[in-house]
Order: sequence, then C-alpha cells, then structure tokens
Amino acid sequence: MTLVAHPAPSARIEAPTAPSFLCGLIGSGIARSLTPTLHEAEGRAQGVGYVYRILDIDSRGGVESLPRIINAAVEFGFDGLNVTHPCKQAVIPLLDDLSPDARMLGAVNTVKIDGDRLTGHNTDWTGFSRNLEIGLGDTPLGGVVQLGAGGAGVAVAYATMKRGAETFTVIDADPTRSAALADRLRSQFPGRTVASGGLTDVPDAVRSANGLVHATPIGMAAHPGIALDPELLRPDLWVADVVYRPTETELLRRARALGARTVSGIGMTVGQAVDSFRIFTGREADEARMSAHMKQILAAE
Repeated sequence: MTLVAHPAPSARIEAPTAPSFLCGLIGSGIARSLTPTLHEAEGRAQGVGYVYRILDIDSRGGVESLPRIINAAVEFGFDGLNVTHPCKQAVIPLLDDLSPDARMLGAVNTVKIDGDRLTGHNTDWTGFSRNLEIGLGDTPLGGVVQLGAGGAGVAVAYATMKRGAETFTVIDADPTRSAALADRLRSQFPGRTVASGGLTDVPDAVRSANGLVHATPIGMAAHPGIALDPELLRPDLWVADVVYRPTETELLRRARALGARTVSGIGMTVGQAVDSFRIFTGREADEARMSAHMKQILAAE
C-alpha cells in the first residue's frame, strides 16, 4: 500500500494580503465629485484595496456636523480625508497637528488619520504650482491679479507667489477677506508688492496685470458664468482657472479665443490628488496615469 503524505492545515502557506485603505471627502455639494473615482482607480492600478467615500455635510447638518463626521471617520478606521468647501478652515480646530504648509496657509484640504491622531496638510498649493509650471513653462509670471480669497484662493495665491509673481493683487467680493490674505502674503514674501481690493477694483487691476488667476466658484457647472467682464481679457494676458468641471470654463474659452495662454483646473485637481494619495497610503501615485484617467472621465460626461 502506498502512503500519501498530506500537509497539515497549519503548514499551508497563506498568500500575502495586499494593503487596503479607506478614505473620504468632506464638503458641501460634492455628490458628483470625481475624486473617489480618481483615487480608487489609482489604487486598483497599484494592486491595493482602496475605498473612497463621499461625506456630504449637506445631508448631515452642515458645517456644524464636522466634529461628528471627523469622530466617526476615526472610529470606523479611515486612513485619511480630503476636505473641501466650506470646511478647509473649520476643520483646523479639530486636528492634533498641522504640516508647516497648512499652518502657514491656515487652510487644510487633506487629513491623515493615524490611529486617533489627525494631521492636516495642504496639497492645493503644490497641485496648482505644478499646474502653472506645466501650463506656462518658463514664462515669467510678471504682475498677477487673483479673483477669490477663500480656502482655495489662499493656497493658489501662495503657489503663485512661490513661482515668482513680481506683483500680486488679490480681489474678493469681501474686501476684508482679500485684505487679510494680502497681509499674510506680505509677511510671507517680504519685499514683494502685494495689494488687495473689492469687485470695483477688478478693471484697473486686470488692465495692468500680466496674468489672471481665477479662484472663485463661478464657472463651475453649478455656478455658470464668468467672474469678470470678458472685455477685460486680451491676448497677452495669461489666464489660469482652478475650476476643472467643465474642463473649459467660459473664462478659459473666451481667453483662448483671443489667443491668450490658458491653464485649466484639471492639473491642479490631479496634482493635489497625487499628493493626497501619497499622504494617505505612503505610496507614490503615477501622475501621468491619474491625469489620463481624469481626462477620460471628463470626456465621457
């Protein structure tokens, strides 16, 4: 009789388990955000488990629900959270620590959860900075006017100054908000000329600028239109928009029709997602792959 040896159950070799991550996005009116698709697709491409959830405050009690949502994310084992309007500043008191950039900017769009410790980061500015570099190359920024001084506006202004704007004027519907941002930029970039103003100052500011940065919600699918008189646009004025949906806003369409150099918001969105992915997972994302996927999603809409 031939005896066949069978390995004991305890001797079986288990296949290694791929890491998995649970992340989410907190904000208002974010049901149609493409961020979950972008992150989950990169996770699949890297062979890791990646689940990304939408946590819309509109159905949870507004900004007042932010502490409860953050606590629930910690309790349920989330690895990280992206934060968007109107929570980028409101989330700060709920965190244990801030990265140097987030502390300096006073705005957070990425939260790393490590056990019960929460650290805030800002990847908006790095995403916008790379977008300007790709879109404008070595073109000197010169004098720049920015429309919008909210949460994204703070990061975008910092990125523009870091990339070498010689003079900078920030304009907001709330002049006190633009003045506060201008004061912050002066302290961060001593020796540079920084001014602020309200909506009535837009015409003069744009006429004397080399570039225009648009950082308001106007132009988004939910807020169609253009944030300034299109007659102020001209061929020698470069224009950068933070809005990525639609990919060509009315502002960019009109500027491009005049022959102006334009920079869409897609690059900023992908850039900040690349940095957030790394913070959440400790893994480097493939920026070219994420950008191609983003364009594919938008083209299919």
